Amino acid sequence: MNIVEKNINDIKPYENNPRKNDVAVKPVANSIREFGFKVPIVIDKDGIIIAGHTRYRAAKELKLTKVPCIVADDLSDQQVKAFRLADNKVSEFAEWDQDALLEELQCILAVDMSEFGFLDEDEDINEPDDTYTTDINIPQYEPTGEVVSLENCLDDDKTEALLMEIEDSNVTEKEKDFLRKAAHRHNRFNYKRIAEYYANASEEMQELMERSALVIIDYDDAIKNGYVQLSSSLEAILNEENE
Repeated sequence: MNIVEKNINDIKPYENNPRKNDVAVKPVANSIREFGFKVPIVIDKDGIIIAGHTRYRAAKELKLTKVPCIVADDLSDQQVKAFRLADNKVSEFAEWDQDALLEELQCILAVDMSEFGFLDEDEDINEPDDTYTTDINIPQYEPTGEVVSLENCLDDDKTEALLMEIEDSNVTEKEKDFLRKAAHRHNRFNYKRIAEYYANASEEMQELMERSALVIIDYDDAIKNGYVQLSSSLEAILNEENE
């Protein structure tokens, strides 16, 4: 399989392409901008696109002059038509493992994944951002009765490795203390297993898990636990200033 660089003006979209891809162009353009053009466009011997119309449009939007291509000159006209449809159709059968997806997204701190279409299904990107909404959109887990240990609820390998690196560094102790606290941002919680542990935990442990927002049983109560102390503190400060 040979990948060749083609002038973007030398390749053409298929006029009767039945796949509508308008909404996908911007996320794909963002992906190319962030990661580079990693998936070639497949074209026939005449330079007509077989697979990659969205990547082509994204490249045009990014004003690229050359794009990587694979020339499928070994296919018959019938096979070209079949491949064009099959390439788009097979992607429709894929589904997301929501638990695995959530874990992966929690690990990505340096890249804004919303640029690639990772938004809540009910979230309207055209709606104004309401920072103070009380709406909470979180995955819900129904305990199955499985008995799990606390060790299986948390993946802190990356955190521990970073903490060791901090200890071996030559920065000041004050800087180390700051970095130690920041290192815990890399902890990965498995909330499905946490829900299982919560179901079998003592009443005191359950209450502390709720207050730590590891488990949310009552949304309104979760909001209260998170903000009422801050609100009270601000009210006290304002009263002092008024006096």
